[in-house]
Amino acid sequence: MLAKMNDELQAADSRLVGNAALLASVLNGCGDCIKILDLEGRLQFMSEGGKRVMEVDDFSAFQGCPWPDFWAGDGNVAARQAVETAASGQPAQFFGDAKTAKGTQKFWEVQVIPVFGEGGNPTHLLSISKDITDVTDALRRNELLAQELQHRIKNTLAMVAAVASQTLKGEDISDRRTAFLTRIQALSKANEIITAKTWQNAPMRAVIEKALEPHLPRPERCSIQGDDLDLTAKQALSLALSVHELATNATKYGALSGEDGRVDIEWRVDDEQPVGERLLFEWRETGGPPVSEPSSRGFGSKLVMRALASDFQGKVTLDYLPTGVVCRMLAPAPTVAL
Repeated sequence: MLAKMNDELQAADSRLVGNAALLASVLNGCGDCIKILDLEGRLQFMSEGGKRVMEVDDFSAFQGCPWPDFWAGDGNVAARQAVETAASGQPAQFFGDAKTAKGTQKFWEVQVIPVFGEGGNPTHLLSISKDITDVTDALRRNELLAQELQHRIKNTLAMVAAVASQTLKGEDISDRRTAFLTRIQALSKANEIITAKTWQNAPMRAVIEKALEPHLPRPERCSIQGDDLDLTAKQALSLALSVHELATNATKYGALSGEDGRVDIEWRVDDEQPVGERLLFEWRETGGPPVSEPSSRGFGSKLVMRALASDFQGKVTLDYLPTGVVCRMLAPAPTVAL
C-alpha cells in the first residue's frame, strides 16, 4: 500500500514523495482525531487536528496513558476489544460516547487499524476517531419528532373513528360503519411502520404482514414471498389499504371465508422487463368457493385499482377467476430498494 501511494505521489509530483511537510499538513488539516497507540493501547501520538477536536492543549499530559480508559461503560469495553482485535492484525470499528479533555461530551465513530512492520506483524495501532455528534443529535431529534407525530396521528385517527361511530349509527348501516372503522385501523397500522422508519420508507413485507394481521387467525393460510424492497410512505399507505380490502373481501366471500382456502402473495423485480413493468405484485386466492365477477365495483375494488396504480405509477388488474380472485400490479421498481 505504501509503495502504491509513493507511486501515485511520484506521478503527481516527485517533490511530494517523502515530504514530511505534506504529512504534517494532512494531519493538521484533518478534522478527525488521529492517534498512534502501542500494542497495549497506550497513547503515543495525536495529530494536530485531533488535538483541536479533542480540546487537548498539552498532549504530554496524556502521552503513555491507556487510550481505552478515556471511554466509560460499554465504550470502554468496545475500546479494549478494538485494541485486542487490531493488535492481532485485524481492523476494528465501534461507536461510543467519550468526553474531550475539557469535558465536552461527544459521540464518536472509531476505527482501530494495525500498523505492520517489516516482519509482517503489527508494531503499532492507528486509531481514527470521527466526531459524529451533530449527526446523532439530529437523528435523536428526528426520532423524538417521529414519536410525537405518530402519537398525534393515532389520536387524530382515534378521534375520526369516534366521530364516525357517533355519526354512522343504526343497524341498517352497521356494515358500512364497520368497513370504515377497519380502514381507519389499517391506516393506523401502516403509519406505525412508516413512523418507525422516520417517514422515509417502509419494508414492503412488513406493510403486507401488518395489513393481514386482523384477517389471518392461522398464518399458514397465507404465503408471502418477495424481494427485500422499501416503499415510500405514500406507497406503503396505499398498499396497506389495498391488502386490507383484498383480505376483507377474501374473508367475507373468497378464499378465507371457508376452512380450506388460502392466499398466496408474491412480488419480484425483473430488470429485464420494460421500465414501467419491472415490479410484479400478485395476490392470488385458491381453494375458496366459486367466484364470479360482481355486477358493479364497490369502494374497496376501486380503491385497490385506482389508488394502488396511482401511487405506484403502474397498472393494476383485478380478475374474478372461478378458482379465486387474482390481483396483479405491474409498476416501476421502487427507487428505495434495499
